[in-house]
Amino acid sequence: MRTAEHKITKEKFAVKIIKKLQMTEKQLEQARTEIETLKICRHQNIMRLYEVFENSDNIYLVLEYLVGGNLYNYVKERKHNIKEEKSKKLIKSIARALDYLHRYGIIHRDIKPDNIVFASLSEESDVKIVDFGLAKILEPNELASEPVGTLCYAAPEILLGSKYNKNVDLWSLGVLAYWLLSGTLPFSPDLAEKDIAEYFVDKNIGE
Repeated sequence: MRTAEHKITKEKFAVKIIKKLQMTEKQLEQARTEIETLKICRHQNIMRLYEVFENSDNIYLVLEYLVGGNLYNYVKERKHNIKEEKSKKLIKSIARALDYLHRYGIIHRDIKPDNIVFASLSEESDVKIVDFGLAKILEPNELASEPVGTLCYAAPEILLGSKYNKNVDLWSLGVLAYWLLSGTLPFSPDLAEKDIAEYFVDKNIGE
């Protein structure tokens, strides 16, 4: 991620550079899904996409400039001493954003502290959901089946290889809320950063 500045207004933006030649077809498909998802979103608690530029080598995403760091580091720096009122406000903001996404048929599929970012360094800063690389847009009554996400935050239906819908995001939000309020994860912390697809490979369950 790089920083850019508007020549006239001096407003700062984040620029994500996607190097097409270094990506597999699946990765490129995920990147294009992320772009299409962010184009739809206009919500105060979701990182905004302003422009997309593409050439033969790269795709450039001009994104909202967020400087407050992610929720994981915010909590870690405060030694998990977060007041209940603050936790409630954070959870409510994320829930509002998820409600917005779900009304458009979008499931994020990787809600976790690392993907919740503060807009600024202020204690009153909004938080934004980021990283839509695993997001999926579902048609009405459509179900997803891909084993994606982060193990400790993933819903049972994903881990069991069942079909699932937007409710997997609500499970992840519940795990995140538990972590915020208790200082621990409800499941093994060793799995917190482990990708589901990697887990399935390790266990010879998936591809």
